[in-house]
Amino acid sequence: MADAPAPEREYVPEPSVGRRFSIHSLVRLSDALPSRHWRLDGVARALQDAATEDWEDCGIVTDALWLARRTSFRCVGPWPVIYDRLKLTTFCSGVGAAWAERRTNVYVGDELVIEASSLWVPVDPRGFPVRIPKTFHEIFGEALAGRKVSGRVPVTAPPAGAQSRPWPLRRADLDVIGHVNNAAVWQAVAEVFDAPVASVDVIHHGPVEEGHDVQLVTSKDAMWLLVDGEVRVAASVIFDDARHAGR
Repeated sequence: MADAPAPEREYVPEPSVGRRFSIHSLVRLSDALPSRHWRLDGVARALQDAATEDWEDCGIVTDALWLARRTSFRCVGPWPVIYDRLKLTTFCSGVGAAWAERRTNVYVGDELVIEASSLWVPVDPRGFPVRIPKTFHEIFGEALAGRKVSGRVPVTAPPAGAQSRPWPLRRADLDVIGHVNNAAVWQAVAEVFDAPVASVDVIHHGPVEEGHDVQLVTSKDAMWLLVDGEVRVAASVIFDDARHAGR
C-alpha cells in the first residue's frame, strides 16, 4: 500500500460567540521528560481531559461515548516544561453526520503555545457509531457556525525495511469499552518521539484491544501500531529541531 498524502490540518480560530469551555492544569512530574519538556502523551491526556469535562458540563444526557479518530496539534509558542501552569480552552469547530471536530488551545499564562484539532466519533456502549444528537447542535452550534467537516482520514503503511518490535499491552491501558485508551496509544508515540515537536498527527484506523498481539513499527518521522499486519494507529511528526528525532 502506498502512502496517501495527509491534508494540512486547519486550525480554525477561537470563535467570538458560542460555547467555549476552559480547564486549568499543570505539567506534572509524571508527564515530563528528563529534559523537563511536557511529554507528548501528557499533551494528549490534557486534551482528552478538556474534551471530557466540556462534554460532562454541557448538560447533554446520553449513554454515548466519544472516541478519538484523529488528533493533531502544532506548537505555536515555547514548548511547556515541568510545573508550567496551563489553561486549555476547547470548542466545537465543525460537525458531520456522525462525527465532530474539536479545537483546543493550550496557554501558558496568557501566551498561546499549542493549537490542537481532534476528530471525535460518538459510539454506543457496544462501541458502534451513532449519529450526532439534535441537542448537540443546540448547545455547540453557534460556535461552529455551520462548518461541516469530513470524517475521512488518510491511510498510510510502513515502508519496506521499517523497524518493528512488540508493543505489549497492559490492563491499565484499557478504557471502559475494552479498547486501548487514546492517551495510552499516545504512550507509544512518546516512546518513539521526544518533545518538543513542531507538529504531530495521530490517526486511529481501528481499535487496539486486550489480547491483541501488537507490533510497533517505526521510521524516521512516523510510527504505526499493527495488529495481525493491519494498521490500527498511524502517527507522523514534524520536528522543530534535528536533535529531536525519534530514538
